[in-house]
Amino acid sequence: MTSPAAQAALTRTDSPATAAPSARMPRLDSLTGLRWWAAFAVFAHHMTNLAPLPIHHALAYGNYGVTFFFVLSGFVLTWSARPETPKSTFWWRRFARIYPSHFVALLLAIPVFYSFNPDPADWWVKPFDLGILLLSVVLLQGWSRDPTILFSGNPAAWTLTCEAFFYALHPALYRLFVGLRVRGALILTGAVFAAALAYRIAVILLPDSWLGDLPLPISRLSEFVIGIGIAHAMRMGWRVHIKPLYCYLVGGALLAAIVLAPRIATPGSAASFFLATSNEWIILLFAVTIAAVAWRDVSKRFSLLRSRPLVLLGEWSYAFYLVHATIIYGVLSITGAQPVGWSNLIWYGALLIVSIAAAAALHYLVERPLERRLRSWWDTRAARRAKAPVA
Repeated sequence: MTSPAAQAALTRTDSPATAAPSARMPRLDSLTGLRWWAAFAVFAHHMTNLAPLPIHHALAYGNYGVTFFFVLSGFVLTWSARPETPKSTFWWRRFARIYPSHFVALLLAIPVFYSFNPDPADWWVKPFDLGILLLSVVLLQGWSRDPTILFSGNPAAWTLTCEAFFYALHPALYRLFVGLRVRGALILTGAVFAAALAYRIAVILLPDSWLGDLPLPISRLSEFVIGIGIAHAMRMGWRVHIKPLYCYLVGGALLAAIVLAPRIATPGSAASFFLATSNEWIILLFAVTIAAVAWRDVSKRFSLLRSRPLVLLGEWSYAFYLVHATIIYGVLSITGAQPVGWSNLIWYGALLIVSIAAAAALHYLVERPLERRLRSWWDTRAARRAKAPVA
């Protein structure tokens, strides 16, 4: 769902502290490895519907993996940004990256999530509606808050509506940061976070207003912009002297607080406020974590996330995200939900292996070759157009 960092390393004349906005930046393989864990968290979230573990209440918060993807998407697109790249080329490359796999995964999902005569007991199966399905073909389903439309086609693909909107805005959003140094970029990023928190508080205080009905691509845009901001600050020389381990520990404590807070939350209490604004604190945690992990790669320090297996899984993570729910709910339609128990770890292991294998197939048979061909076609077309006036 996100693009990898730029492939070329810094030249000898550019250090992380002095790299210009147009400089090619180093690979951040640790972020690719970290992306796998976000995808796995979403997998664990969906598995609670098929084979819940005794800790399923905590695993249900794996949906925060989507928040991580949105922040990471803004970061990596900005980290690898080249101002001389035409906007049309940027948009085409984004289309080539996400759409072919999305379309194939959509075709695979339709038999699992649609029926002409759905059984009411199969709550995940919707009546076949070509008009609604077409919205998912063109990635417009995420603009609706109606669950039948929002989760139409491949239910996981509503996030691609948000990503398409973010991609469309990225050239303009990035220009807001161009020209800012480290302090200015961090101040603007902090202002975006404050605006997101203020929006959440407004939704809490005005539950019956239109604010809570904003389309997800708009209400989630702050996550993408925060990723842009921290990436630009790092390109301008922001050194992140925070160990990723501390971020992981804080993340574990934050998740524990989110899981336990409902037991003590009462209307108007601090615990209730914390729960209502938890998404924003998660955004802040993810932003700092991404910056800390990225700086570890920039400063060439050891990172387990750069291990080949994790990087490979991270490269497959977009395809994994697209197919895992189809596999889980396909099995659910056959076996039904399992009782809560640790024995369900067998289901986790089996479906994880199947989902990874399906993701690898989608990655190597569809994602990579079609992206390469689409980009090559566009580059050839652009080269011909560039030569036309000369001829």
